[in-house]
Order: sequence, then C-alpha cells, then structure tokens
Amino acid sequence: MKIATFNINGIKARLPALLEWLGEVQPDVALLQEIKSVDENFPRLKIEELGYNIETHGQKSFNGIAVLSKRPIEEVTRGLPGDDSDEQARWIEAVVMGERDAVRLCGLYLPNGNPAPGPKYDYKLAWMERLEARARDLLTAEEIAVMAGDYNVIPERRDAERPDAWIDDALFLPETRRAWRRIVNLGFSDALRETTQSGGVYTFWDYQRGAWERNDGIRIDHALVTPQAADRLVAAGVDANVRGREKPSDHVPVWIELDV
Repeated sequence: MKIATFNINGIKARLPALLEWLGEVQPDVALLQEIKSVDENFPRLKIEELGYNIETHGQKSFNGIAVLSKRPIEEVTRGLPGDDSDEQARWIEAVVMGERDAVRLCGLYLPNGNPAPGPKYDYKLAWMERLEARARDLLTAEEIAVMAGDYNVIPERRDAERPDAWIDDALFLPETRRAWRRIVNLGFSDALRETTQSGGVYTFWDYQRGAWERNDGIRIDHALVTPQAADRLVAAGVDANVRGREKPSDHVPVWIELDV
C-alpha cells in the first residue's frame, strides 16, 4: 500500500497539479493538508474520476485536511482529541484495509506557531501535547498506524539547507524539537529516516528568494509509523520534482510503502 502526504496549499489553486500527480503516481492513499476549503466546496468529481474515495475535514479559507483512498475509508473521525474548544481543522483519522491488514491513517496539519513566543506558539506546543497523548494511545492499541502530514517541525540541522536561518523560527526552536522527540521516542519511526540518513532531503521550498532554484529547502512533512507499521515498511521517498512544475505547492509529497 502506497501512502502519501501532500500539503497542497489550496485545493482549488492546485487542483491541476494534484490531478497530474495522482494520475502519475497512483498512490493508494493520499493525505492532504491545507485544502483551504469547506467540505461542501471540495472539488470531489475530478478526483473521484481517478478512482478515489474522499473524506474531508474542511475549514473556510485556511487549514483543512482530506483523505483520498482507492479503497473504502472506514472509521472516520475528525479533530484531535484533548480540546473540545479547538475549531481548527487539523486532524482526520480513518482506517483503510490492505490486501491482508488494516491500516489506521492519521492525517495532520500541525500549527506553524509563528511568531514565537506568543499565543500562536503556545497553541502549537499545546497541540503537540495532545498529539503525544494520541500517539501513546495508538501505540497501546498495537495497530499498524501512520501519523503523516505537515508537522511544521524541522527535526535536525541536516533537515535544513541553512539551519542557522531558522534558529528563531517556531519550526526549529529547541522546545519544538523536544516535543517532536518526545513523540518519536515513544516508539515511533520516522519512515523516511528508516530508508536514508542523508542530508539535503527536503519537502518545502519557499516561493520567495528563488528557494527552489537554490535548493534552499527544509524537511517538515513527515510520516511517523508505529512498530507494527515499521515492520511492514518497504520504501519511503519524496517526490521533489513536483515542486518544479507549473503553479506548484510550496510543499511536495512524501510517501511510504507498506506490505499490508
């Protein structure tokens, strides 16, 4: 089962780019972030024509996430547990059956947190605490589970072309990286790092200052997998070439393959 995560940065603006990528790569599941659309306005038809079932958790103008799957989508839940007052559309969870095994998919769009310090950064850290709690529950359940999406976290210096430029950014602050490590160290594997330890592997290039042309990127889109999923991990990668196409997102897809 090929599972991809892709921050599309506006489904309406990037629909042609998304359709091109879906048609070319044919992932079994695609977890989208920043669809920037309410559920009823999501452009379902053209995606369904490619054979995908769709579940969304939308929000007007910003945020919003979706699950696209060639297989039936079951047990759908929306919203990260732990704060009933949180109205931001940043978490969707579902189960998709493989040839033999069920996979629990958690699509997430973690808050950016800038400017930091400040209330936006406080919200980011609180959200990560809730994510850690959900991650503990997933491990306790001993399921094949994947938490994938735009984490807005640069885990290490090698995950940025110019790490010193991010020292004061919410994506790279020590407290952010400590929160990331607390989650990973519960027993998750960073799927991409299971397949490569190389630097220079990025998933985001800013639209400004010729970042793509200079490969001035960062790695902030991740797939964390439970031990049960890690045991079935076949491959992982980044479709970096998508960034060089017409009207691209500033993110590119990250994908994993599980033998399920």
